[in-house]
Formats: sequence, structure tokens, C-alpha cells
Amino acid sequence: MNLKVRSLLLLALVILCFPGVFPLGHVTLKSIQIFNTHEWFIAHEWFIAKPTVYFQCKGEDKIILPDVKEAHVVYTFKGEESWQPLTELPDKKCKRCGLYQMGTLKSDDIFDEWEFCSSDFIDPDGNYARFKDNDFNAKFYCPQCVHIKNSSDHASASHNLANTGKGMDVRLIVLISAMVPTVSILGVLAAYRYWPWRKREQHNAQFRKAI
Repeated sequence: MNLKVRSLLLLALVILCFPGVFPLGHVTLKSIQIFNTHEWFIAHEWFIAKPTVYFQCKGEDKIILPDVKEAHVVYTFKGEESWQPLTELPDKKCKRCGLYQMGTLKSDDIFDEWEFCSSDFIDPDGNYARFKDNDFNAKFYCPQCVHIKNSSDHASASHNLANTGKGMDVRLIVLISAMVPTVSILGVLAAYRYWPWRKREQHNAQFRKAI
């Protein structure tokens, strides 16, 4: 077994046994619908200007949603758009994020701001829905976040209490799924080390019989 194969096996073992080593989860936007227009258009004599909706986490760049131009329309995305992903969520810490609309005659309007945590993605498929009455309904996607064991105290207490049972089920499934390939890899490594020893013992036994 060459060095490259050994390195790949070791990397796979580390990822499976210690998922926190690679803690970032890429968050993409699956769909969004805006309800509240927030100065949705400004009419002038010769044109109609529609404001720009964007997503932003504190300290990060604005992610403009170029297709979101009309209220009460459901916009869906593949997660492969040039402006995706929206952000990366760490394992043990939440981010202050929000959905905004650029103002034209005044400061930017806030649809909503919240503590965005990897623990929000309790759905086994990696989905998380954010809804605010009379403002918007959005669905986010982060499959890596489901596999992150997140015990952050920054997540809302009511959210954690309501979904403790389901979250435990997800972690149990992930743990069991990780154990199977881990055991297989350990078995391969053990066999790799055992085989030369076995061949050497057989050779010594044949040599002793010949004497």
C-alpha cells in the first residue's frame, strides 16, 4: 500500500471519527417568498425602480438576490448560482444574519435579523425554514450542518427544547452510519499489518521444517 493510499485512508478515518475537525457547513438558499413590499417600487415619470433584496451576516459581504423582484412570488434556486453559498456556519458558534432590502430614498430596510446556527438544521435532509409574518418565507439548505454535533448555547432555548428528540435521532443515525465505514477501514488497516507478519511466520515454519 503506497503513501497516497495510506493518506487517503487516514483522512477518511479522521473525518469519520472527528467530524469537528472540518466544522464549516455551506448554507445555500433553496427558496424565498417576500410578502412585505418595504417600499417595493418607486415610480418616476420615465421609469420604475425596484429595490434590491440581499442576505448578509455580520462582518461579511452582502449577498444580493438578483432574481427576487416581486412580492408574493416563490423563487426557487438550485444552490449552484454564482452568488451561492450565502454563508458558512461553524460548529460551535452562531452568526448574526439577516435579510434586507436596499433603500432608495432612505436607509436599508430589515426584513428580519436572527442568530443563525448550525443546530437550526435539525431536518435529516439538511433543510431549515425561516418564516416571519407579513415579511417573508425562506428555506435554507446545509447538509453538512446535520452532521455537525452542535451544542452551542447561542441557539434559542425554545427551538432546542422543541426539537431535542428529533435532534438526538439524527445524531444517533449519523453516529451509526459513521461507525460502519470506520470499522471497515480499521479492519483493512489491521489486515494490512497482519498479512506480512503471517507470511513471515509461514516462511519461518517452513524453514524450521526443512532443518
